This record gives sequence, C-alpha cells and structure tokens, in this order.
Amino acid sequence: MEYRKFGRTGWQVSEVGYGMWGMAGWTGSEEQEVNNALDKSIEMGCNFFDTAWAYGDGLSEEILNKTLKRHAEKKLYVATKIPPKNRIWPSQAHFNIADVFPADYIVEYTEKSLKNLGVEAIDLQQFHVWEDAWAQHDEWKEAITKLTKDGKVLSWGVSVNRWEPNNCLETLRTDLIDAVQVIYNIFDQNPEDALLPLCREKNIAVIARVPFDEGTLTGNLTKETVFPAEDWRSTYFVPENLNSSVDHADALRPLIPAGMSMAEMAIRFILSNPDISTTIPGMRKIRNVESNMGCSDGKGLSEQLLQELKGHRWDRTPTEWSQ
Repeated sequence: MEYRKFGRTGWQVSEVGYGMWGMAGWTGSEEQEVNNALDKSIEMGCNFFDTAWAYGDGLSEEILNKTLKRHAEKKLYVATKIPPKNRIWPSQAHFNIADVFPADYIVEYTEKSLKNLGVEAIDLQQFHVWEDAWAQHDEWKEAITKLTKDGKVLSWGVSVNRWEPNNCLETLRTDLIDAVQVIYNIFDQNPEDALLPLCREKNIAVIARVPFDEGTLTGNLTKETVFPAEDWRSTYFVPENLNSSVDHADALRPLIPAGMSMAEMAIRFILSNPDISTTIPGMRKIRNVESNMGCSDGKGLSEQLLQELKGHRWDRTPTEWSQ
C-alpha cells in the first residue's frame, strides 16, 4: 500500500481508502462478509475509512466502531458525514442553510456520530451535501470552530454534490475546510478544471469518490441490467442513464491494457493524479478488497494511456435522477 499526505492535516493515509456506503442501504450486505472485507483491507494497509450517519441511520458507523475495536493497535482514520436536516440529497441552490445545517443540528449529529463510532474525536467530519451560497454564513463557521476547540472534531470537509465540483470553491477559500470529497473518475474529470488547482494552492485534501461511476467502470453493467426495487441504483440507472453509461464503458474496452480489468484501469487512472489524496471504492467482498487495494503499488498508467483516457471525459449536469 502506498500512502499520501492528507492535505494540511499532515496525515499519511492509504491512497486507496474504504468507502462504507455499501455497509448499509445497498442490497447484498451481510455482517460477517462485511467484517471479513474490512479486516482484509486493514491487513493490506488501508487506514482511511469513509462512512456517514445516513448509511443505515448510523449502522455503518456502528460497524466501523467494531472494526476500530478489533484493530485498536492500529491508527485508522475515521471520516463521517452530517446528513442534511431536510434529508434531501443533493441539496438545491435555493435551500436555506437554516433548513439543512443549523448550528445546533451540526453539534447534535456530531455527538450522534461520536457515540456510534465510539471515539473521543472524529478525524474528519464532513457536510454530506453543500451549497457554495452558504460560504459566508456565520452559524456553521461558529459551530465547527467550537466543535474543533472542544476536541470533538480534528478536521472538517465538504462532500460536493454530484457533477457540481465547483459548488464549494468560495467555501474552500474560507480556510475552514481541510478536505473536499468529490466524484472523480475516467468519465468525471471536470474537478481538474478549477477544484483540484484550488485544493493544491490551499493544501486541501481531495477524496475521490465514485471511482467506478456507480458500477459502470467495472465493465459489468449491460443494457439489460436490472437492480432490485429497494436498491437505490434502480432509480439512478434509469434507461436513459443505463444505456448511455454502457455505451461509454464499451468505448473504453479497446484501451484496457493486457492483463488488466476495466475496474483496475479506473482505479489506476485516479491514482495517477497526484492531486488526489485517497479514493474510496465501496467494497463488501474480500475479492473486491484484494483487487482494489492491489492497485496501490506505485505503478500508475502510462502517459500515453492517460492522454487517451482524457478523451473519454463525459461532462454531465444534475438531473431529476442523478441524486
């Protein structure tokens, strides 16, 4: 496992972290299988775990709590998120921050997460949605400053809405935010335009989420793929999105190097960018952990392939199904 500096915090975090959305709220999760996968990731050097209160209303945080206790001898970095009070993902530009992240609510859910996680301080507490229009509001600033002063949170981050990487730039300029979580992958390269340069300038850590474009970049989806009704992907991969996603994935197949899977190429594309601090694929099975963690070996993609992949950038804008 290779490690990278996590922005101004100075932490050395595994460049492949663990996205824990799959621990709750998706189909197919089984506790023992999940615990085995988590343990395997730590065995392979993973030390960064990203969860959220919203993943199973605290269930994912509780699973991580047990994992931390099983590996109490190791320093594992814990990142979680405060859910929007109005429970609407993503947020909308016209939302009032008082309805989404009022100060007392920020404190309340930080306390809930501390209890679920069984820790005295959260390494990285993040806002699960964000609007840059809130950048200059004082209440959130005062709330996070107090929680930091009280030793309950060590650093703060924002998770940027899907396909809106620039919807946080003014917030980052307040110098109160230590990390930004953004969708970045072979298709979603637009963070490179403005967000990544600003993070480099401000020494802000970047967490690349959705490395496989919700599964498209594994190469396993077809136009006949159907998700169970209770699986959120059933509302994301509507025919319009599924058909286009499969077409874009199929266009990548001729570029996959011999002996490499599309998923491995997707992870290595992200790791080839030094502006990324860590990427957090969701994993529920040991085989996924082994393949994803195995990509951290210091070997990026060739410059020629990276240039070819630049041509597969797919700029999209939020829609009613993009969540």
